[in-house]
Amino acid sequence: MSIEQSGTFPLGDCRVKRLGFGAMQLAGPGVFGPPKDTQAALAVLREAVAAGVDHIDTSDFYGPHVTNRLIREALAPYSDDLVIVTKIGARRGADASWNPAFSAAELTAAVHDNLRNLGLDVLPVVNLRCMFSAHGPAEGSIEAPLTVLAGLQRQGLVRHVGLSNATPAQVAEGRRICPIVCVQNQYNLAHRGDDALIDDLARDGIAYVPFFPLGGFSPLQSDALSAVAGRLGATPMQVALAWLLQRSPNILLIPGTSSVAHLRENLAAADLAVDADSIRMLDTIGATQAAAGGERP
Repeated sequence: MSIEQSGTFPLGDCRVKRLGFGAMQLAGPGVFGPPKDTQAALAVLREAVAAGVDHIDTSDFYGPHVTNRLIREALAPYSDDLVIVTKIGARRGADASWNPAFSAAELTAAVHDNLRNLGLDVLPVVNLRCMFSAHGPAEGSIEAPLTVLAGLQRQGLVRHVGLSNATPAQVAEGRRICPIVCVQNQYNLAHRGDDALIDDLARDGIAYVPFFPLGGFSPLQSDALSAVAGRLGATPMQVALAWLLQRSPNILLIPGTSSVAHLRENLAAADLAVDADSIRMLDTIGATQAAAGGERP
């Protein structure tokens, strides 16, 4: 398997391979607490980098603090070409709830927490997580929190800034405040509300990073997907990832897993070519979901 097959795309001042790794699933159940098997989690991180992954997505609110500490234990000192992307703007409650953390003090503390737990002097990319709704992107001005993050960038603590869980209006607002190098939103075969945004960002050379590329916590289920997978001799999840890679050149994938075997399966999607007839069949999944009212406005 070779993730070079997927090509590269700029992420700030670096070019990264388009198939990366998301560390969220390395924390405990519900992304809370430590993993059941710490050594297995460390092995996944080391295997990812050994296979050529140079883009890892994480956050200090995963665990909290768990995934960043695992990354540091597994991979520090880091190779020069490894780009670690983290995010701020949320905090975890003692009950494992996800809560907004948008004040200047909270955002500043979050950057310093990420620096300390990752063992970095500068964070390569920090995404501001927009937390106006617990159910997905929702409108609301990001000027105040993003101005704080831009200030931390000017201090030299953050190299590049991105947005997460953002609406197109928030992306436009953010780009007026500071350069935005990536947008990280939910997007996959069944949830295609960001089609126009992806194309707009591609024209401007900005990366789009879909989270839950495999449908979230439940695998995508579709007769069309299963049929295409059977025809191509691949798993449905490999087809879903390959479709994303072929959807637009600015898409960077960060599928996550806590299993080395599953990691290898995900990375093998880079070698999978999805033919035009299969693409047309797969596109019916999103159309059916939209017709059923499954897309956000």
